[in-house]
Amino acid sequence: MPVRERPWLFAFLIAPTAVIDVGLVIGALAFLLRKGGIGPAHSSAIVAFLTIPHAIYFLWCPVTDFWIRRRSWILLASAAAAGTIVLAFRQSSLASPWALRLILLSYCLSLLVAASCGGIMGSYVSEVNRRRAGSFYQAGSLAFSALAVFSLVALSNRVPLRTLGWVVAAFVFLPSLSALALPSVDTPHAQSLHATFSRMGREFKLTFFRWDAIPYTLLITLPMCSGAMIGLLPALAVEFGVSGSQVAWFNGLAGALLTILGSLSVSLIPARVRAPIAFLLAGIANAATLAILAIGPLRPAVYFTATVLYLFTIGVCWALFTGVALEFLGNSGKTGGARYSIINSLGNLPVAYMSYVDGRGYAHWGVRGMPAIDAALSASAATLLLMYFLAHRAPRRLVPQ
Repeated sequence: MPVRERPWLFAFLIAPTAVIDVGLVIGALAFLLRKGGIGPAHSSAIVAFLTIPHAIYFLWCPVTDFWIRRRSWILLASAAAAGTIVLAFRQSSLASPWALRLILLSYCLSLLVAASCGGIMGSYVSEVNRRRAGSFYQAGSLAFSALAVFSLVALSNRVPLRTLGWVVAAFVFLPSLSALALPSVDTPHAQSLHATFSRMGREFKLTFFRWDAIPYTLLITLPMCSGAMIGLLPALAVEFGVSGSQVAWFNGLAGALLTILGSLSVSLIPARVRAPIAFLLAGIANAATLAILAIGPLRPAVYFTATVLYLFTIGVCWALFTGVALEFLGNSGKTGGARYSIINSLGNLPVAYMSYVDGRGYAHWGVRGMPAIDAALSASAATLLLMYFLAHRAPRRLVPQ
């Protein structure tokens, strides 16, 4: 009897990582620190330090491939992360050394959830469900992170810090209970240490040490679909005559809804369209929205049009990135969590370096230079890779048994 894969569950399964990563650390922490008397310079340094684990979580997330099922890792890691957050918010200040250590630990624990999700998605046989899982995964991540930011900011003036800790903990742990609805398809097998490491070596070799891995590595590390401009668009608003309240709406709640809709729309793309090809086409469309800002008149209507299209298409791009990562991964085998963590970590590189490159564009060429340099680099890289992937078939999903 075929196993029901239930891809919609990933909208909830990714919540623990999204709430701590984007909701708390990136989204609300600087605001909470400012309320506690910490200046922007110090708080930005704290946030930058706390985001380091997302770039290196492949170092500890291979543990999700061993001992217990991946769905059990989701529950265990979520419970531990939620408990650690409660302890962090019980400190006298979120800027205290112990509070920061506990937030950092909670962040590291929550990333075990992302690795487990990647391993489970990689075990799906149906290409349609793999695509749907990626779509719900990104939409859930965006939705829960936006909900967490809104709740923390709105409640910060009404409840004490300790209560906010319980709010974050609830957002982290309660959605993880959906893991109980996952089918038990990844039962760990008892093997000797030598057999385990031999299998790991074979699976890593089949994923990363082959000629086909080169274009996939370029696909996830080149600038298209980075989304770096999301945090930079508000800085251009004044130049286009847009008010602060309008920025708050278009780049805040409405922006989150647009990216969520973009992510969900990916489930409508036929499975016969390969994820890399759809990803690159979406990247070209996303670059075109920035070209509107680069060449259009400095008017509010131009800003609103480009922003709406950019946020929707970046939601599409991010959901398709998960599909690209899963095609790169192949079958999960017994090391799917570890290999997915490496791929996802590499995928975070364009966000970092394109933020810097876009800033240089503004420094050299002004308000039009920032979107122009992002659009030019993204469209060029996407076009070149699209030519390759149109001419080559997808590699077989081969993992040794």
